[in-house]
Amino acid sequence: MFERILYPTDFSEVSLHALRHCIPKLFKLGAKELHLLHVIDITVAELEAFELEEPYRKKLEKLAEELRELGINAKADVRIGVPSLEIEEASEEAKADLIVTPSVGENVWRRMFMGSTASNLARTTKKPVLLLKYVKKNDSYELAVDCEKLFRRPLVAVDFSKCSIKIIKTAKAFEELIDVGILLHSVDYGRIDELEHNIEIAKKNLEKTARGLNASFEPEVMVGTASQAIIGTALAKGATLIVIGKKGRSILKDLILGSTAERVMRDSKLPVLLVPCG
Repeated sequence: MFERILYPTDFSEVSLHALRHCIPKLFKLGAKELHLLHVIDITVAELEAFELEEPYRKKLEKLAEELRELGINAKADVRIGVPSLEIEEASEEAKADLIVTPSVGENVWRRMFMGSTASNLARTTKKPVLLLKYVKKNDSYELAVDCEKLFRRPLVAVDFSKCSIKIIKTAKAFEELIDVGILLHSVDYGRIDELEHNIEIAKKNLEKTARGLNASFEPEVMVGTASQAIIGTALAKGATLIVIGKKGRSILKDLILGSTAERVMRDSKLPVLLVPCG
């Protein structure tokens, strides 16, 4: 299990809900150390940022104490700067294994164009990022998947590139929590007359990849657009989490063209564990 978790919070309703209802469950699953972080956005607060530092520090420390009472080793830090950059720096200093951040599904695409912290972080960080997907019901928010069940049936998407090695290595961090996972490859390449051959090669490569994991995985080869195959199979097979790699590419290209990872982040109703490969 990921032992050192960084949790950036903006004190929003969704952020506090995840902190109180998800994070403690991750510690029951084996996490050891929590780093709480609040970043005062200098581009928004400007000079007022320095006046806000102490009040926010007290507010964050109160949350940390609340978690300590649950037996969680929690540390609190407040920084001033550009959120995504400060979070990345804090994750390196804390030697975090995982960054956890909530996301409200219906707003993800809009927020990407507006430059949300979650999407910017997912593009720039060198650490795995767990996007907790929330859905809005009436006047409240609910987690799409109970965090206690998060790692029971992951769908791990691979393309047999070097990135896949990092994805499998990340999956191994929580493989003791897996009941039966799904190992997926989408054949979205080659000519029509090569399709059958490509599918057979993919099956053999999946079986070989599965041997590198101690947990049990069902190999699944799909044909078609990767993002649709990943999201559709995850729902059809009852996955609790999607694990996918994010290759290095410019933010502009990601926004205009849309990488597979970007589309999965945007459209998936299930939580997404994003593995940086760039």
